[in-house]
Amino acid sequence: MDKNEPVHANESQAKYSTSSRFRSNITHETLALILAGGRGSRLHQLTDWRAKPAMPFGGKFRIIDFPLSNCVNSGFRRIGVVTQYKAQSLIRHIQHGWSFLDGRFKEFVELLPAQQRTADGTWYQGTADAIFQNIDILLRHDAKYVLILGGDHIYKMDYSKLLAEHIEKSADMTVACLEIPQQEASAFGVMGVNDQWQVTSFIEKPAQPVSIPGQPEKALVSMGIYIFNADFLYEQLIRDHQDHDSSHDFGKDLIPYLVPRYRVFAHRFMNSCVNMASGMPYWRDVGTVDAYWEANVDLISVTPELNLYDDDWPIWTHQEQLPPAKFIFDDDDRRGQALDSSVSGGCIISGATVRRSLLFSNVKVNSFSHVEDSVILPNVEIGRHAQLRRVVVEKKCVIPEGLTVGFDPEQDRKRFYVTEKGITLITPEMLGQEIHNVC
Repeated sequence: MDKNEPVHANESQAKYSTSSRFRSNITHETLALILAGGRGSRLHQLTDWRAKPAMPFGGKFRIIDFPLSNCVNSGFRRIGVVTQYKAQSLIRHIQHGWSFLDGRFKEFVELLPAQQRTADGTWYQGTADAIFQNIDILLRHDAKYVLILGGDHIYKMDYSKLLAEHIEKSADMTVACLEIPQQEASAFGVMGVNDQWQVTSFIEKPAQPVSIPGQPEKALVSMGIYIFNADFLYEQLIRDHQDHDSSHDFGKDLIPYLVPRYRVFAHRFMNSCVNMASGMPYWRDVGTVDAYWEANVDLISVTPELNLYDDDWPIWTHQEQLPPAKFIFDDDDRRGQALDSSVSGGCIISGATVRRSLLFSNVKVNSFSHVEDSVILPNVEIGRHAQLRRVVVEKKCVIPEGLTVGFDPEQDRKRFYVTEKGITLITPEMLGQEIHNVC
């Protein structure tokens, strides 16, 4: 079979633009599926009681809000969310925040939890298997294209440009990709491409990543974002399910099988990224405590790399009805103030000082306390005279009066989790506050 010939693509497809009318037509023919079942174990205790996509981010959002908002802003309004690991808080968030799509116009966000829907009665065994186990549901939607997304990255992307390029090239599958330094690429699925950006090789986490043609210091890595022609996808999922040697994963099994046989193309994220700062596309995997802290704290900078103040590409979420943040006391020895910080609704800074920190909703910081370079999740109370520096504080923690954290790493390790970069994670359980509704 000649891989340069269209196999499943429509040969009569012409070149398209992303005009609003075209975008409306093709996006309405597309079903978007967000894989949101992962735990994210490198976040340690932060994902003991929630899936990674349900992690709070940016003061008022959850990670899942970014791919969901990208879908809605791109014109994709038929969305399925595939869940598995400890999904209750994720499900509740989607029910509360994403019920505004109008079913009368076949717009929806549909939850697809693991239900052992196949004859062998297993939970989702891999990313491809998660889609396969819902294939009967997907067929009912009669989509022409299927967009597959991860639910655990922070970025802004116009998926309609990805889809338009997929159609223009008569592709069977298109993979969105990042260009990163070659020495960093071993942690990703790495693609080799020809001059037409057709994928010629795909290796998951190679020891020696191939470089981009003409850019010897860069490698092309998969973002875990795929567009398929729907019939082609279902055909390949069935074939993969019948392969007992497969682990039923897109990166490990499906893509390596497809590349030498069909028309698989790479799409440069640079061409569809929204709100690039300094000409560089923004994409973050906040999969470690250090990366999570860094991405949140970056939002406090004068010109953050991620623009959350963009009216043209808003990030939608569940909006709690909260009073405005309040700062009280203006005495010389206790002054309620937040400097170079982001403070969300419902917060009260009572005679305390907050510097270079991000506070989620309903955080109370009591008198004479100091919080610096920290990320404080919702519904936390910080007691008087507490001193916190370079910490991530989990939801619903009650920080005892006078607690000092972030100044002596060895002492902190006796009670808390301290990362390689010196960020300290504090959870209720570490403080002896045994609660299990921290989602």
